[in-house]
Amino acid sequence: MIIDKKVNVVGTYDVVVCGGGPAGFIAAISAARAGARTCLIERYGFLGGLATAGYVAPISVFSYNGELTIGGIPWEFVKRLEKMGGAYIEQPLNNVSFDFELYKLCAQRMVIESGVTLYMNSYISGCTKDADNRINTVIFENKNGTEAVECKVVIDCSGDADVAFMAGAPMQHWKGTELQPASMCFILSGVDTSSPLVSNCMHHHLQGVNCHCVPVRDVLSSRIEELKLPSFGGPWFCYVLHDGSVAVNMTRIKVDACDNRAFTEAECKLREDVFFFASVLRNTFPEFKNSYVSSVAVQAGPRETRHLLGKHIITSEEYLSSYKYEDSISRCSHPIDIHSATSEKQNIQFLEKAAYIPYSALITETYPNLIVAGRSISADMYSFASIRVQASCMGIGQAAGFAAAIASENNQDVQAIDCNRLREILKKEGAII
Repeated sequence: MIIDKKVNVVGTYDVVVCGGGPAGFIAAISAARAGARTCLIERYGFLGGLATAGYVAPISVFSYNGELTIGGIPWEFVKRLEKMGGAYIEQPLNNVSFDFELYKLCAQRMVIESGVTLYMNSYISGCTKDADNRINTVIFENKNGTEAVECKVVIDCSGDADVAFMAGAPMQHWKGTELQPASMCFILSGVDTSSPLVSNCMHHHLQGVNCHCVPVRDVLSSRIEELKLPSFGGPWFCYVLHDGSVAVNMTRIKVDACDNRAFTEAECKLREDVFFFASVLRNTFPEFKNSYVSSVAVQAGPRETRHLLGKHIITSEEYLSSYKYEDSISRCSHPIDIHSATSEKQNIQFLEKAAYIPYSALITETYPNLIVAGRSISADMYSFASIRVQASCMGIGQAAGFAAAIASENNQDVQAIDCNRLREILKKEGAII
């Protein structure tokens, strides 16, 4: 059956940003500050993406080897959040523990102050393009019905490359490889956060150290069969700026989060696992004896879904050698961090020096007004495993926003912009490239 729907065009913009997560809200701010008429489409009624909908903490990593590696608007956001009482900056890595609600508020304030038009509670459902693969409109659904916005440039910050995929942009296919698992994070309250067991592991600040809670992991790993434990990772306990509460990252499941039916089933299973693990912690460790689940993430967090096949694919060799591209536009310092989807294993490799991200990994050869930012940029499976975290996505989003503004201002294809000018703008704004 074919269902005809009326689509109302509700705006025309220089830059349309799709997704309001760490890459998206930073991209929208940078595009708007550069003078582009910008809108941001977000599926939830708040910003922050998996930081605030998925309880993914901390924001990592802003510094490496004693030097700031991601600056500009992302660092401005952190400092504003700190001033609001919503961030604790963990030296020397400058990982950022944060209050989830104040994160939403700070991001919202900065986006609105920059002049971005917000379309919240709006689920992107399609796009239109011309014969040259130029995306003309982005289509979304909300209580007003089916709506669309016209655009000069689209920045896909959906995390899953949704718009790029809908437009038919090329994607990488890693035959025989396994996607990293999804996790549903949650908040435990009533925890003895002053105890050595918890306080020693909830601050993720040491370079070259995987900050999971080793004592808890050792006990759980030795009792998997006895306790009938589902698959788990870490666990990681994260400081949320409130005594007695921690964000917990330990559930995991193998799933393709771009398959609606599979992801629905996975989230139901993960929600069961949240309460099961909460019970195990409460009954096994004195530090958790009075704890309870005070909140569960709005959605499970996929670590990995689609990957753009870009003009350049960042390779692990380039990444690990800190290769500096001519069109470098951001840096990344998080370790290469690969979680097994079928066991408790985690492969982690720390970097010697912060890596570089080229602009050519954000664009394709054949889509003249599409930029992809965030965890779905063009990278191989190893470099991706470092790039996917918040601070990295923020830095990439900052560059994407300024690049889109340049393209729209000059009526250029995104492949044709002057990368030297982009780099100069980024440096002026405080980015480290």
